[in-house]
Amino acid sequence: MPQIAQIAETYSSQIFYLLVFFGIVFFVVGRGMVPKVMDTVAQRDTTIEGDLAAARAARDQADAEEDAWRVRENENRAGAQALVAEAKAEAAAKNEKKIAAAQKRLDTKLADAEQRIEKSRAEALTEVESVAAEAAQEIVAKLAGAKVTAAKAQAAVKEAMAHA
Repeated sequence: MPQIAQIAETYSSQIFYLLVFFGIVFFVVGRGMVPKVMDTVAQRDTTIEGDLAAARAARDQADAEEDAWRVRENENRAGAQALVAEAKAEAAAKNEKKIAAAQKRLDTKLADAEQRIEKSRAEALTEVESVAAEAAQEIVAKLAGAKVTAAKAQAAVKEAMAHA
C-alpha cells in the first residue's frame, strides 16, 4: 500500500502543522476568546449577585414597611374600636337620660291619673251611698211602712259600708 509507505516521509510535516494549528487555536481560543467569555461569566455572576442583593434588600425593606403598616393598622383599628365604644357609651348615657325623663313624665301622668281615679272613686262612693240611702228609705217604707229620715238612712249606709 502506497499510503503506508508515505507515512514516514510526511509524518514530521504533519506533526509540525498539527502543532502549528493547535498553537494557533490555543492562542486564538485559549488566550483570546476564553478570557472574554470568563470575564462575561464573571460580570454576569456579579450582576446576578448584585441583583439578588438588591432583591433581598427590597424584600427586607418591604417586610419592614409591611410590619410598620400592620402596627399602624392595628393602632388605627384599636382607635376605631375605642371611638365606637365611646360612641356606644355616649349613646347609652343619652338614652338613659331620655328614658329617665320619659319615666318622670310617665310617673307624673300616673300620679295625676291615680288622683283622678281616687277622686272619681270617692265621688262614685258618695253617689253609691246616696243611692243606697234612698233605696234603704224606699225599702223600709215599703216593707215596714215606716218613714226613715235621709240622715238616718245615710248614717246606716255609712256604717254598713264601713263594716263590709
